[in-house]
Amino acid sequence: MLQSLHVHNFALLEDAKVEFVPGFNVFTGETGAGKSILVDAFGVVLGNRASADYVRTGADSFWVQAVFDISTQSQLQAYLEEQGIEVEDEVFLKRQVTSAGKSKASVNGVQVPLNVLKTISTMLVDIHGQHENQALLKADAPRLLVDGFGGAGIADCFANYSRLYAEYVALKEKLQALKADSEQQDLLLDRYDWEVKEIEAAKLRIGEEVSLEEEGRVLQNSEKIISAVNTAYGLLDEEKAVLSLLAKAKSSLQNAVRYDSRLSILLDNVDSAWITLDDCRQELSEYLSRSDFNSERAVEVQQRLDTIYRLHKKYGGSTEAVLEYLEATKIKYNELLDLADTIAKIEKELAKLTKELTTAADALTAERKLQAERLCQLVTNHIHDLAMPNGVFAVAFEKLERFTAHGRDDMRFMFSANMGEPVNELEKVASGGELSRIALAIKTVMMNTGDVPTMVFDEIDTGVGGVTAQKMAEKIAVISKTGQVLCITHLPQIAAFADRHIFIEKQSSEGRTATVLAVLDEEARIRELMRMTAGSSETHAAYENARELLTAAEAIKYTRLCKND
Repeated sequence: MLQSLHVHNFALLEDAKVEFVPGFNVFTGETGAGKSILVDAFGVVLGNRASADYVRTGADSFWVQAVFDISTQSQLQAYLEEQGIEVEDEVFLKRQVTSAGKSKASVNGVQVPLNVLKTISTMLVDIHGQHENQALLKADAPRLLVDGFGGAGIADCFANYSRLYAEYVALKEKLQALKADSEQQDLLLDRYDWEVKEIEAAKLRIGEEVSLEEEGRVLQNSEKIISAVNTAYGLLDEEKAVLSLLAKAKSSLQNAVRYDSRLSILLDNVDSAWITLDDCRQELSEYLSRSDFNSERAVEVQQRLDTIYRLHKKYGGSTEAVLEYLEATKIKYNELLDLADTIAKIEKELAKLTKELTTAADALTAERKLQAERLCQLVTNHIHDLAMPNGVFAVAFEKLERFTAHGRDDMRFMFSANMGEPVNELEKVASGGELSRIALAIKTVMMNTGDVPTMVFDEIDTGVGGVTAQKMAEKIAVISKTGQVLCITHLPQIAAFADRHIFIEKQSSEGRTATVLAVLDEEARIRELMRMTAGSSETHAAYENARELLTAAEAIKYTRLCKND
């Protein structure tokens, strides 16, 4: 349940905060006062698109915060825990947007991605605006409504159908691919055979290219290597080279050690250096004697690498990928040889699966028809209460020739407002006012099947007046007995039923205009109802009429509606 809404620097809402009650909360005000802006702000904190254009002139950013009581919402509490958000009896949703367009959302002080905020919001609020009436005319609206109303019965049938449908689509696509292959069988066999022979002829070995690249570098630089080794060998082996000089140094130190033993360590170091360098000289000599840099071998290495790289480029980028491609191609080659048998086998499997899918689709249709009948009876009962005593609401079913992801049902809303008139497609026969009442009737039914505790009606009363407005007011009041309702209205009949009446108006001060909210007491409510009924005519008769309207609404709420409980 929404406890409070705080809006700061959002368009004309400089700093507006309002608290709500569990039942029926109504917003009224002059046209242009900012009622739609308030709904926009509420939508932003619930995750709707947030534009920097909403930032109040002169401000750096706006923010909106909504506080909800979630003490009875175990599903939402579990989701918050999954997201690492501390669970309390209240949840604080906040959205801030800077004038540069940067947006930040948080839940209980924890910054969250926008999709998490939206997921949380769907468990808290259902907003029904004027455009929602038109949504009833969309092609998928009947299916979505019936499936939502049908609960576990339809969900189970649909889950079984979806599983079979996924298998059906995959098998059908495989069959189509095989039939396409069949048309090119000879060409594909030649291609696969050639590819297999090409790869097998190369006799690839994993890691071979690494050793070949190393060998290639040596062969390509053989002259430089021999020259450098010869130079190093000469510097060690010649008469006046390092080894000869070290031998002389060693001999001199041996004479000196006889007189000063402290030089023995240095003698050992020189002797060790001579031994190390002499070993190096011998190894260099052996390297030179066994080195046979063959130019023909260099060509062979490069040709082998070219073959490996060409296959990599053609079949997968690595030796491992090429060998995997080889195995896959062998399988396709063998399958293609037995293509006719494979096609026949899959056609048989598809025929069997089609029967199973047909049975599942028929079961889904039967359950949908059962639930649609229940739904339509409830909606029809409610539209009778909305000044359409002879109205009939129905869902028509037609069986599609093909399977779809949603079943084989073409479903359409049907409606008749008058006795003796046959039902016809809703979009062809329902007026704007009738559409509003049907939408309200549906919301009334669905409120009892859903878990969303707060419902927002944004001028759902479009095209409605007189007795119908009174009936609509009573119906919204009924909904507020089940869950919290927020309603923006221009009808006094609806406003009179409010448990909390919030007045929205523009105020100007020091050259600036701001929209402000005020919770009305009984006297202020009477005067607002008087404005809504009589306009600027503030007569005693208008005042008494408004007071009687409020008194009558209170009487209905606490007698007729309470009895319905």
